[in-house]
Amino acid sequence: MPVTPDPFTGAYEPVKEEVTAYDLPVTGTIPDGLDGRYLRNGPNPLAPGAPGAHFFAGTAMVHGVRLRGGRAKWYRNRWIRSAAVAETLGERPRPGAAVRIADVGPNTHVIGHADRTLALVEGGFRPYELSYEIETVGATDFGGTLPDGFAAHSKLDPATGELHTITWQRAGCDRLRHVVVSPYGKVVRTVDIPAAHMPVVHDMALTPHYVIVYDLSVTVDPVADVARKPFPVMWNEARGARVGLLPRNGTEVRWFDVGPCFVFHTLNAYEDGDRVVVDVVRYPRMFLDGALNSPSAPTLDRWEFDTRTGATTETRLDDRPQEFPAVSPAVVGRAHRYGYSAVASALLRSLGPSDALDGAPPTASGDALLKHDLSRRSTEVRTFGDGHYTGEAAFVPTADARSEDDGHLLVLVFDPGRGATDLVVLSAEDFTGPPVATVHLPVRVPAGFHGSWIPDPG
Repeated sequence: MPVTPDPFTGAYEPVKEEVTAYDLPVTGTIPDGLDGRYLRNGPNPLAPGAPGAHFFAGTAMVHGVRLRGGRAKWYRNRWIRSAAVAETLGERPRPGAAVRIADVGPNTHVIGHADRTLALVEGGFRPYELSYEIETVGATDFGGTLPDGFAAHSKLDPATGELHTITWQRAGCDRLRHVVVSPYGKVVRTVDIPAAHMPVVHDMALTPHYVIVYDLSVTVDPVADVARKPFPVMWNEARGARVGLLPRNGTEVRWFDVGPCFVFHTLNAYEDGDRVVVDVVRYPRMFLDGALNSPSAPTLDRWEFDTRTGATTETRLDDRPQEFPAVSPAVVGRAHRYGYSAVASALLRSLGPSDALDGAPPTASGDALLKHDLSRRSTEVRTFGDGHYTGEAAFVPTADARSEDDGHLLVLVFDPGRGATDLVVLSAEDFTGPPVATVHLPVRVPAGFHGSWIPDPG
């Protein structure tokens, strides 16, 4: 059985203290209208080998930069106070009950919804609410309306303001669940989806008429010792793979078969007449023998499902290794022309001539970003240079945007010359041009997972 190497080295080496810094230096000019917080979540054990030192289900740390009036007002990083973290730090536990199995630090995503800041993880655990200054408030069940756990990824419908997700449980559950949270922060709809084989679902997609459900070739390992293996999943090619269309006002899923694969992340989805188009970063295989590895690189692929004939078409859009796909939030669920992602080629180069990921983190950061023009089928590459590493970029549309890419990309980039990280603001239209602004943080931010731009109210 392959042995997964320690992921908490190199770019993922944890930081050891919480920092607060004010009035950060800026090169360039922060654009008007960028008033809010850029937040980014990720795994960060309290100490090497400490409890919670797991890549997907371990201790969480959120990093934040507040921008206001053309200034970088502060930088903060805070461990999320799950019960175990609070106990280790000698603090009282925060309010909120653990769900199902254990109290896991939500280390995967951080979003804003209904005037709340929410840290997310999958596998049946509730979100944790954070204050504006990213201090832990406690686990939340959306005012008593969330029947069970939530998920790592959600989709905000820009037309309705509703937040949609698909949840799964780590063990002992025979269903997935579609959950809808209103713009006011209450769960207003749930639909159970039978799934006795316990598929692992990291993300989902949304269109005006459908919720897109992934039932792919990774499932919960029913014989795993959960106490020893906090993320008990396995590659299960015998299950095949399928994608479901759940009508947003219905309860019956229509399934379409696809080739064996796993998907961590969706770029976007939309409807084109009778067809539903879904763009994803696709792994041909993942979690072989239950280890965090893949024998092939992730690529940008497209699925098209014909709701009239039942036919499925699978197309490769870009074969460069990449992860963390993103679009403008204004086009979520609608037809998109542009997509952005982070390259993974630096990871592959570091492993030598083999194209195997050999157990390394599948979302490891590279030194460049990609901008895909899917209408022209062309791609621009924005490199930051050897020794730099970056991850997911957050797209912030300009107020009264004239076009889909009229906006800015916010991304954390480690600068080896400073030994610290910058928050880089790029023009999405002038993707390869000089940064619009660079906010110089006082510390290194480890590579991590997902983040959001959360504008200030009003």
